[in-house]
Amino acid sequence: MFRAGASQGSRITILIYLLFVIQLVSMGAMEMSGPFWPVYLRGLTTSDSLFSFASIAVYVGPMLGIMLTSTLWGRIGDRYGHKLMMIRALAGLSLTQLGLALSNDIAVILLLRFIQGACAGYIAPAQAYGVSIETPARRARLFAILQISTNVGSLLGAVVGGLILDYTNFFWINISAAVICAICTVVAALTLPDVAPVKKTLPATEQAVAPQNLWRNKHMLSLLGVMGILLLARMLPQTSFSLYVSSIFEVNNSIVGLCYGLLAMGFILSATAWSRHFEHLSKADTLKRISYVVIACAVLTALAGMTRQPLLFIAAYFVWGVLLGATTPVLMALISKTADNTQQGHVLGIAQSISQFASIAGICVGGLLSQIYGLQYIYYFVAIAYCIAMLPILALRYWPTMTAPEQVSPSKQAP
Repeated sequence: MFRAGASQGSRITILIYLLFVIQLVSMGAMEMSGPFWPVYLRGLTTSDSLFSFASIAVYVGPMLGIMLTSTLWGRIGDRYGHKLMMIRALAGLSLTQLGLALSNDIAVILLLRFIQGACAGYIAPAQAYGVSIETPARRARLFAILQISTNVGSLLGAVVGGLILDYTNFFWINISAAVICAICTVVAALTLPDVAPVKKTLPATEQAVAPQNLWRNKHMLSLLGVMGILLLARMLPQTSFSLYVSSIFEVNNSIVGLCYGLLAMGFILSATAWSRHFEHLSKADTLKRISYVVIACAVLTALAGMTRQPLLFIAAYFVWGVLLGATTPVLMALISKTADNTQQGHVLGIAQSISQFASIAGICVGGLLSQIYGLQYIYYFVAIAYCIAMLPILALRYWPTMTAPEQVSPSKQAP
């Protein structure tokens, strides 16, 4: 890990913002197609059952690939360096987007989307690389910055994708993404310095909680559970979003893309401020305030489901994004601090796998609920999911063993 010092601190800041830019551009390229896969797939088949399956699988495929491989890539990164894993992920995104641009067969598209997740999975190694160069005290801010980059990309990518689809066709969305990810691969390889993996220097009894003991750590398991339920709630409207907005509010693709990106914009504007707010709070106070945020999300998404006014829906989506800035970065920082510095790739890979599992569950359940009950009720189910998320949060707050002090990283232990 880089050491303290004025010049070294400036270098670390530059590297963090370089990570920010690379992640922003590459994730933005991927999000250009995000809201519009159901629209594209609808034109490839006349079968309602095949369309229903494909519109779910096209989102689930890459998530399943990431879920199955993220821990493996994390362990490899811990051993050989996380920069290599970032380059591997960006190259995988570029190649699979090229394949998607050249294919119009649903089966091939779904296979490529799965391979895209299995070979890519960029976010976890980027987080682990950031952890390896940033100080532990600023870890929540690091996760906020990296997630802001993803959400800026989501905002810009969705709007640009809508504009491309309005004036050309889906081929140009995917081919543009392939070129952009290839450029990001080269930039990461040439500009980011190699960071040697952290070596284990302490006896096993002095190590922080290691990944192999994760399933025995009730505190970490509960944090992962809360994060998973919150992500599930967020993903419930994913498959139906573009169809919901276009059918309920009767707007064009550009407005659909803008609405899709407003959640990201709210997150962008709030995440860093939230991370500073939570940085010096105890775990008990952090969980108490997160519970207030979750209750507000439940009320807000119920309001989004009730309204038939486009401007009110847009405002609700924006405020929802502001509230989400207080959830995942804070929870990820707590999870990261619980693990030893030699195992960050592994632990963050596990967290990424669980996040993808939760997202898959949210997409599948959301698609099923939309089919059974209709598009117009999906946001009520989101509100219900947030209410369910309160259960593990309350367990964390009021179960004494859950609020035990954080594990101390090797860098903080006494010699």
